[in-house]
Amino acid sequence: MDPNLRPGEDLQHYLERQASQMQERAAALQEAFAAAAATVTSRDGTVTVSLAPNGALRNIQFGKRACELGEARLAATIMDTVRQAQSQTARAVTSSVQSIVGNGEAVEMMKSFLPPDPAAADEVDQNKFVENPEPDVAPTPPKPPVTPPSPTTGPRRRPARPEADDDEVNPW
Repeated sequence: MDPNLRPGEDLQHYLERQASQMQERAAALQEAFAAAAATVTSRDGTVTVSLAPNGALRNIQFGKRACELGEARLAATIMDTVRQAQSQTARAVTSSVQSIVGNGEAVEMMKSFLPPDPAAADEVDQNKFVENPEPDVAPTPPKPPVTPPSPTTGPRRRPARPEADDDEVNPW
């Protein structure tokens, strides 16, 4: 690769200029990553999560109505809110990288790992985490119990068979 030297510039100055540009980009990326942290509140306001730019959970807060949801629905709300925050954070980081380094293979690779767009995703089924959700249809009637054989009759026995030629026809 031939360096892009300016008229009258020697290789040392060129390398210094390249190093300076890299340092500027690195500082810009560092600032952009720090700003990519996300805080998201659930739709019903019961859960608020804060994530670091790398997706790590920094803080979680519960609203006054959080205990009214029950364990399963609260867990589902927490998970849904964390997913939204992670998606927001990942998109912010990717957008920052794209604005600083431009479109390239690295940005395309980052985009390929982005979670699905939360606006396009359906709402989470809150009942999938509930142990005994209310049935949508009438339950099927229970099967009648199977009665065991009477102890007085005992197990069935095979009838006695002649010993001779039957063994050749029926080996059992």
